[in-house]
Amino acid sequence: MATQVEWAPNTQLAQPELDSVLRYLARQPIMDLHGRVHGYELLFRAGPEAVFRGDGDHATRTMLDNTVIFGLEKLTGGVPAFVNCTQESLLENMVHVLPSGMTVLEILESLDPTPELIDACRRLKAEGFRLALDDFTWKPGFDPLVEMADYVKVDFLQTGAEERKSLLQRLRGVTVALVAEKIETQEEYKRACGEGFTLFQGYYFCLPVLLENRKIPANRLSHIEILQHLRGDVLDLRKLTRLLKRDPSLTYRLLRLVNSPMCAIRQEVSSIQAALLAVGEDAFRHIAMLAIASEFNAGQPAEILRMAFVRGRFCELAAAGCALEPTEQFLLGMLSLLPAMMLIPMEELVPALPLRNEIREALKGSANPERILLQWVEFHEQGDWAACDAILQKEELNSKEIYRCYAESVMWAEAALQSAI
Repeated sequence: MATQVEWAPNTQLAQPELDSVLRYLARQPIMDLHGRVHGYELLFRAGPEAVFRGDGDHATRTMLDNTVIFGLEKLTGGVPAFVNCTQESLLENMVHVLPSGMTVLEILESLDPTPELIDACRRLKAEGFRLALDDFTWKPGFDPLVEMADYVKVDFLQTGAEERKSLLQRLRGVTVALVAEKIETQEEYKRACGEGFTLFQGYYFCLPVLLENRKIPANRLSHIEILQHLRGDVLDLRKLTRLLKRDPSLTYRLLRLVNSPMCAIRQEVSSIQAALLAVGEDAFRHIAMLAIASEFNAGQPAEILRMAFVRGRFCELAAAGCALEPTEQFLLGMLSLLPAMMLIPMEELVPALPLRNEIREALKGSANPERILLQWVEFHEQGDWAACDAILQKEELNSKEIYRCYAESVMWAEAALQSAI
């Protein structure tokens, strides 16, 4: 059956955007107490050299250039952007290219609170920018900046409990949101909550406390059976319809996705058969996989699903350059966050998954060829540029193509998430 629609038609990048992709963009979520994304810190680096040169001014100029080219709302999905600022960018008004209402300017811990810097921050604050003090520890002369700040970010890896307690006591009476950085586990998250932090940066939501010996729920087993059928060369429409009808919630998500702007079909469809006929087999496979992933993630933070969509789409788009099978790579990327979605260890999930043994091993963390792209995108999420570069060099991958795939996957995932949730 021929595919009759273009999958995700609005995620193609213009040539200037393609060129700028080489500039290393990553984003790290900042979550609130309810597991919602409050904002993203945007991390940039200025090129594919294997060693970061440490030129903060150049990195900031690159960041500002990228936000102009991409558009800040596309980079953050409409939530505030937290942007590292050097003294140059603040004093010379370089940050004015950013929309003040969507931007939080991070004052780096390395900056000296000179009268010129404080005056610049006052002007920017009056213009509608919000201010954050990054990696904050109390230093002489920082009182005026503390009074202006909207956020104070504290690095949990670099500060002890007593140091944080003393710092938070000094901040009493100051109206400021407390952000705990480098929160990587549920235990650290709970400790930060107990200390009074209300915002959290790190991937603790992807490393939840897994429930040992928990069995895969029956309805999830049927979803896995559907995934297995979707991997076949030819879809059996009657069997697929029968499987999907077992779960009205999944069917509803599927039809929502088919009727969303992502598919751009001219008529609405109201049945599984009509959906398959309208979009064709290839697009239907993608849509069904997204719907199943959304069901897997029910009750968990939406950011997990967003990351899963980015990983899946990136691995699919970049697969050709690694001689890998795109549909299989899409599943690998998307299912890599299954433990965070279902709170079940990967070792217990893998045997039930309809995948080749090599893909199962990749999901468990084995460093095999099938895991190359997933490993790259995991490092990229953390802003670990050296590790990203090492993979590109070792595997002799086309860096421009890899970053184009990543940029497209981010925008594709935003569109998919809006349609899926």
